Amino acid sequence: MPRNARQQVPLKTREEAAAMRHSGALLARVFAMLDDFVRPGVSTMAINDRVEDFIVNELQARPASKGQYGYAYVLNSSVNEVVCHGVPDARQVLGASDIVNLDITLEKNGFISDSSKMYLMPDANPAAKALVQTCYQALWRGIDQVRPGARLGDIGHAIDSFARAKGYAVVEDYCGHGIGREMHEEPQVLHFGRPGTGLQLRPGMCFTIEPMLNQGSARTRLLKDGWTVVTRDKKLSAQWEHTLLVTETGCEVLTLRAEEDPRLLLGSQATHKS
Repeated sequence: MPRNARQQVPLKTREEAAAMRHSGALLARVFAMLDDFVRPGVSTMAINDRVEDFIVNELQARPASKGQYGYAYVLNSSVNEVVCHGVPDARQVLGASDIVNLDITLEKNGFISDSSKMYLMPDANPAAKALVQTCYQALWRGIDQVRPGARLGDIGHAIDSFARAKGYAVVEDYCGHGIGREMHEEPQVLHFGRPGTGLQLRPGMCFTIEPMLNQGSARTRLLKDGWTVVTRDKKLSAQWEHTLLVTETGCEVLTLRAEEDPRLLLGSQATHKS
């Protein structure tokens, strides 16, 4: 991180934080809608189209990914060995044992939120379930480090050390990012690192944490479509993501979903959360 990185990271004002909070709450509603829609027999393109209709017509918001960097769809659908950036396809129909990550962005009143969730099909095997659950726990280990005065290395170390202790590899090719008026702002948020190193967190910083864990090697490969990233060894990969705001006393998970309770996920360490 360059010496002037602190000046490069935008700090959200109270009004901007409120706008980010609203955008995040709307995005949480998208996943709530999908909980009853994502199932075996549904194509990833049908999921894409349902999300676009819901964001535009129900939420009166904008799917921020559509058109970003020339991308034609409103979400990424990453199935099984796809690490990230999977492209929706009408020919790709979810099977009874698949796992799929849906990564969705939403812009409302000029501010963007970003989140992803894993969906397990009913016949997913125990190893797949364990990977998905460990990745989710790793995300929350990272979130638990976010507070004023902490450093980005604390987040990465918490995620990486937890995942490795469980026998999984953390993908190092892709990372979290600052977010606000732009989808990608400073800082970059790595999912590995050394505690006590990296940018020091300050109230008003807003960024995503989005770890990707692989069953086998951390090595990835970009497919010819220029978007889809897969594991080189074809083993399963999982990812979860939330958008966070650093507050005066801890952090706020702006894309928190109704079924999530930080007090249960973090136990006694949740006291610094706002």
